Amino acid sequence: MTPLVDVRDVAKAFGGVHALRDASLTLFAGEIHALLGENGAGKSTLLKALAGVHRTDAGEIDIDGAPFEQGSTRRSLEQGVAVIYQEPSLFPDLSLAENVFIGRQPVTGRGSVDWAAMRRNAKALFTQLGVDLDPDRRAQGLSIADQQIVEIAKALSTSARVIVMDEPTAALSAAEAGRLLDVARRLRDGGAAVVFVSHRLDEVFSLCDRLTVMRDGSTVASALVADTTPSQVVRWMVGRELTDLFPKLETTPGDVVLRVEGLTSHGVFDDISFEVHAGEIVALAGLVGSGRSEVVRAIFGIDRYDDGRVEVLGKPLPPADPRAALARGVALVPEDRRQQGLFMPASIVRNTSMVVLGGLSRFGIVGRGRERSVAAEWAQRLRLRHGGLDEPVERLSGGNQQKVVLSKWLATNPRLLVVDEPTRGIDVATKAEVHRLLSEQAGKGLAVLMISSELPEVLGMADCVLVMREGRLTATLTRSEATQERVMLAATGQVSVA
Repeated sequence: MTPLVDVRDVAKAFGGVHALRDASLTLFAGEIHALLGENGAGKSTLLKALAGVHRTDAGEIDIDGAPFEQGSTRRSLEQGVAVIYQEPSLFPDLSLAENVFIGRQPVTGRGSVDWAAMRRNAKALFTQLGVDLDPDRRAQGLSIADQQIVEIAKALSTSARVIVMDEPTAALSAAEAGRLLDVARRLRDGGAAVVFVSHRLDEVFSLCDRLTVMRDGSTVASALVADTTPSQVVRWMVGRELTDLFPKLETTPGDVVLRVEGLTSHGVFDDISFEVHAGEIVALAGLVGSGRSEVVRAIFGIDRYDDGRVEVLGKPLPPADPRAALARGVALVPEDRRQQGLFMPASIVRNTSMVVLGGLSRFGIVGRGRERSVAAEWAQRLRLRHGGLDEPVERLSGGNQQKVVLSKWLATNPRLLVVDEPTRGIDVATKAEVHRLLSEQAGKGLAVLMISSELPEVLGMADCVLVMREGRLTATLTRSEATQERVMLAATGQVSVA
């Protein structure tokens, strides 16, 4: 069988950092191909070469047996390669049809936009993908899942033969992810070569036909999915056995650090009550949209609430006052590290020290040496992979960006650490490191409140599991009581064990 795309021995360096050393990838029409590897393995750089964002330094890329023209996103599209990124980039004030055909609108014989044809063609693309979207509705307010569908329709409208889906399900609910996987199957059955990037191995093994694993900028393995196992894939990804993904230390809970009583925000969540003790990891579980993030935002003071009470170390915490929460030893690692957790153009040093600058200054002047010392300490403790502490965090892999967010807040020496989806979009080895860190900090007496949509993470790390559904607590389970079945039954409203 002749490959549609053949990438051979490509290399790419940025300054002194070699993002790609010896990368190869072979794609066939009518297959879904998983591209796997730890954060920083080189996946994104390789895909950006196919997308026309980067030009490789060495190696060869062929498409349909002819040399692939690099370095132009337009030429990549013209050669049939389209990339669907994890974070869609639609124009919110334009209709879905306009977004699909932006820059390529059909025109009438008089040279004006043929609006009817554009709507008709967009509707046909949505029907082809098996979704019911109105081409006339504005993109503003569209769910992430539907935004990705529009991006895929845009790719199909360019007659793309290679469709790259980069972490498409990372921010989706189970139902939304299932629908997107069905769309990927439709694309494959239509003859496209689909590249599927994901850290969720269950999705890879249920969806993909073939896989390629990268490590340290090189391709280390390629195989049919049917001929391998998840444990073998993990060994290829990390270069070793990963036997302790959830290194949970047994601890004895101490005093109550956080007490939440009857917390209510009308129309968002209602009558939320729970406690978190020193040395304890409490998980807030539930489906996307159940109100978990809204609860922790209210606790930290980002959002207002209507009724209830929040206490930290036995004293009331003023509502809607993040500065007060920070002063009382509460730290919040937000769900969206790029938009809410980091200043992307700034250095590792500046991001790590940002919250503690006041404590590093003398007479209003921040000591550069003290700032670097804090960043260096946490970079070492969290095993941060970087090219220098002055490197902008936007150049780091997703997993290392997450470590910088954790560094920033742990540098405040908090009594309560709230982490919202702490391992979303990062690889299995980095997940294990984040889990190790949370467990170590809890072992030292830190109280941890963790939101997670990954059930293995909840069951592997939590001392207590609180399940939410539609803004209400439906179950409170001890570590010994919590099972995947009981958590899912409570999350879907089948049973309440609160």
